[in-house]
Amino acid sequence: MAATSLQNNLTISILHAAKEGKYAVGAYNCYNDDGVIAVIRAAEVQKSPAIIQLFPWTIHFQGPEFVRYVVNAAHAATVPIAVHLDHCIETADIELALTLPFDSIMIDGSTMDEAENVALCAKTIKRAHELGISVEVEMGRIEGGEDGLPKVDMGTVFTQPSEAKQFMDQTAADFLAPSFGNIHGGYGPGGAEKSWNLELLANVSRIVSQPTVLHGTHPVSDELFLKAIECGIAKINVNRTVRDEYTAFVAANAGKLELTVLKVQGVAIYTESIKRVMDLFRSTGKA
Repeated sequence: MAATSLQNNLTISILHAAKEGKYAVGAYNCYNDDGVIAVIRAAEVQKSPAIIQLFPWTIHFQGPEFVRYVVNAAHAATVPIAVHLDHCIETADIELALTLPFDSIMIDGSTMDEAENVALCAKTIKRAHELGISVEVEMGRIEGGEDGLPKVDMGTVFTQPSEAKQFMDQTAADFLAPSFGNIHGGYGPGGAEKSWNLELLANVSRIVSQPTVLHGTHPVSDELFLKAIECGIAKINVNRTVRDEYTAFVAANAGKLELTVLKVQGVAIYTESIKRVMDLFRSTGKA
């Protein structure tokens, strides 16, 4: 079950340790049991903390009982693994999330004007905290879209450091996802290197006391991930970076291998991809 008090909230303890230790913890987007098993196995082998990240799509498609399976499996691991619900945009999704045993959720009010975003976050965070659930917020607007989420095409709004601190104070949020040129779902010519404003990211991370979160990570080079960590990022959302090799294997072998063999070998490939990223983010050995 989720914590009944923020005093022992798993996502908070994982990310504050990362912020203080100057490393990052991967939040791995999972769509099925293969992803969940791969994250847990990688984390246990690497002795790394981890976050299993679900989208609202999962609640609708696989149902609340799948969420409970994920939470129970994560919390039974020999290392700290939290379960986070990413990008709650619809009010109904937020309400449903608060009935489930998530360690943390993200409220995405980035398509609202600032006053509406503050009001929604402040009201919801108070309720979430009473349930022992910590909350991530987005201040500014990150362009693009991800699996099962609507594409945002309203114009990027960069996060301003002084406004970010005020936003966090007003809402009592636990984690901040800043907008500094990062994009969901793929970058244009020049890639993330051309798009990101690392100086802005560093200034935001410096001025807010809460851990900061990196969205928009595909494709991103290893070197740029390390620069983001140097700029204060404590949580890195990872999707295709660790999933592509698994997906390619399944696509090439579905129908050729027995399903049991396909799953065993697919999870092994998935696990190795996650282990590599744990080493890169320097979370290996931090559990």
